[in-house]
Amino acid sequence: MMKKHATTGHLGMAGLWVLLAGQLLPQVDFSIVNVALADLARSLSATETDLALMVSVYGVAFAVCLALGGRLGDNFGRRRLFNIGVALFGMASLLCGLAPSMGFLLAARVLQGLAAALLVPQILATIHVCLSGHAHSRALGFYGAVGGLAFIIGQVLGGFLVSAMGWRSVFLINLPICLAVLALSRRMLPETRRERAAHIDVPGTLVLTLLILCLLLPLALGPSRHWSWPYLAMLSMALPLVAWLARVELAQERRGLVPLLPPSLLRIGSVRFGLLVAVLFYSCWSGFMFVMALALQTGAGLSPLACGNVFIPLGAAYFASSLVSARLAARLGRLRALLLGSSVQMAGLLGILLSCRLAWPHPSLLSLAPALMLVGAGQAQIVSSFFRIGLSDVPADHAGAGSAMLTTVQQAAFGLGSAVLGAVFAQTFAGGGDALAALFAAIGAEFGLMMLLLASTLAYGWRARRAGALRPTPCGAASRAG
Repeated sequence: MMKKHATTGHLGMAGLWVLLAGQLLPQVDFSIVNVALADLARSLSATETDLALMVSVYGVAFAVCLALGGRLGDNFGRRRLFNIGVALFGMASLLCGLAPSMGFLLAARVLQGLAAALLVPQILATIHVCLSGHAHSRALGFYGAVGGLAFIIGQVLGGFLVSAMGWRSVFLINLPICLAVLALSRRMLPETRRERAAHIDVPGTLVLTLLILCLLLPLALGPSRHWSWPYLAMLSMALPLVAWLARVELAQERRGLVPLLPPSLLRIGSVRFGLLVAVLFYSCWSGFMFVMALALQTGAGLSPLACGNVFIPLGAAYFASSLVSARLAARLGRLRALLLGSSVQMAGLLGILLSCRLAWPHPSLLSLAPALMLVGAGQAQIVSSFFRIGLSDVPADHAGAGSAMLTTVQQAAFGLGSAVLGAVFAQTFAGGGDALAALFAAIGAEFGLMMLLLASTLAYGWRARRAGALRPTPCGAASRAG
């Protein structure tokens, strides 16, 4: 599967931590702003729509440019694009922190999203082309650990910073991290790129941009605008745009060009299954974090800071579980690790329902901690398995495109989950139920999606065994699957 690939230097442990520090920047920014919204609204006289836009434009810009960021890294050097992305992210964070108006802040948030899309694909791609066997699997475990912790760090750190220094501090905190990453990256990171640069797929980029805009903008703004017809019309265009994107990319491939999202990658069974895992799991994850925080604040009366602190046990368990994910994957295999993680997470969801039933309307960190730790431990195994499975058979020359494809679907699923489970919560609440009943309904919907993930994993494993394609991946093997 490997092709000639231009690589200079070696990715050691210090270089990996530089990459992970860069990963932390854009992912923390997804959640850190949530606890700053009330303070920001008072300071800049922002409306509810302004706040929704402030959150959504970052995610939309991020998702729209991810695939292009991966292609640019493949062509011009992944370390170079990583550094450009970190520098732009620091500049955009400074502009956000100094924003005198809501319009200025929205423009700076778009720049933040673009910068994140340049740096994030280079992280997975560099890991994929520079490491193999146990080192590759361990690096993916760390990658998953940081990705999960970012949500928790954002919630807790955001609450502390806003209470101590105001909303501008949640953006300015990025500056010293950006400077440190830039100072270390040139010495610590190898430069990697394709042996031959691929053309930039302009038609594919434009259609993908339209698709993501028509999917994520309605999901972000539709609920606050009562799903008026423009948002429903945009959402209805998503499936036709998927078909159009497929035709455009196939046409590019037939002409001997390299598409932005190569159809050849979608012919790989592990990639297709990884994308399915992304849609199901990350929808559940983002939806769970959203409805849980909403129920604890609207129903139980917790402050933003107290609500963020409730998720500390989940983050601690997630981090600890991620550190042993490589050993578990080596011992059990990728699919069994995914099944184990799904089962543990689902047990945690049932535990949350029981804990809330017993403690409501005064749930506390202590009463929820055991169930949240189960959820976090399970999530870590699912995330690590997702990356191991999705990237296992991707050729090195398509490392940027492959990682960008997985991450693009991941980001779209984040928006989808908050909208779907949030709608279940809101519908139950508006229909006469209280916050606890709405939480039960939303977690029940999540449990159903996780059952579908379990069934899909079993079916994929059965098909792979039948085809003779599922092979053990012992610790230290040369396989990239880990």
